[in-house]
Amino acid sequence: MPRPGFRWRHVIISTYRSWLPGDKRGFRSRHHKIHSSGDYKAPPPIDEHAGLRSFHKADGAKVVIPHELKEVVGRKIIEKFAKLELRLNAIAVSSTHSHWLAELPEDRTEAKRIVGEIKAIAAQAIRKQIPGGIWARGAKVTPVDTPRYQLNVYHYILDQIGAWVWGITHQAPG
Repeated sequence: MPRPGFRWRHVIISTYRSWLPGDKRGFRSRHHKIHSSGDYKAPPPIDEHAGLRSFHKADGAKVVIPHELKEVVGRKIIEKFAKLELRLNAIAVSSTHSHWLAELPEDRTEAKRIVGEIKAIAAQAIRKQIPGGIWARGAKVTPVDTPRYQLNVYHYILDQIGAWVWGITHQAPG
């Protein structure tokens, strides 16, 4: 159970330029002004939004977190949660995104502000190796309101292939 004034959330942050409008895996632009007919599970036709994809590819390469820096990022995130006295049950850091199962304030604006603060600290930890911005703007912050859903998210995060993962293993999430 979350503490009063808090709720469990599944947070997903992506690296800069890792999923752009026109992506072959499908996409939704900000406020859904433009979107594809498919998604990553059932991708749209390859020629759909090809021009938009070419436009964004010409802009530069996506940020990829090298294998040896994933743990550095993960540990910095864990450390910041501890400093903020917020609970974190699981985290996965992959090359292009990170998942967290975290207890954050009920207020969505405050939760997103904290996520932004944590993203900044994690980026700062690897700034010498990856100069410039690391994380894309925003984050997906989804409420996790049932114990069953929380357990599913917990296992989903720990099962991320190729990612550095950490989880509370001495107790069940909750």
